[in-house]
Amino acid sequence: MSAESVRAFFSTHAPDVAIIDQGASTATVVEAAQALGVVPARIAKTLSLRVGDEVALVVARGDARLHNGKAKAVLGAKPRMLGLEEVEGLTGHPVGGVCPFGLSSPLPVYCDISLQAFDTVFPAAGSRTTSVELTPARLAELTEARWVDICTIPDEILAEEN
Repeated sequence: MSAESVRAFFSTHAPDVAIIDQGASTATVVEAAQALGVVPARIAKTLSLRVGDEVALVVARGDARLHNGKAKAVLGAKPRMLGLEEVEGLTGHPVGGVCPFGLSSPLPVYCDISLQAFDTVFPAAGSRTTSVELTPARLAELTEARWVDICTIPDEILAEEN
């Protein structure tokens, strides 16, 4: 059902966007980068979070990490990752294929500004083998996402640890 809901989403909202089926696992950032032939940072990973009583999705570059302080300031509470069993029930997508398209229930979507470093990024497309290639601006537009600064990237991570 998940890949079909994503296909239906793009058929309606962006028929020009092609779904890329690698036929190999793209379930992790590393696997997706290898399958697509891009650096891991260009993979747009979708984090499923519980913030207080609400659930939200954050899309960030593949090598970014959620910064708890920034996330709490922007989202109003400290976020927690959803449990594996909750993810598919709330998004309609299996872990490894979670994306902000074709959701089974409406959820707020946030795009971290870390995505803006790239001309195009590769979010999953509802299964463990599918992706799409979009500009970060188009990704945000299609998902009605709000741009936020709640992640750190490797250079920032190293600076924080020193």
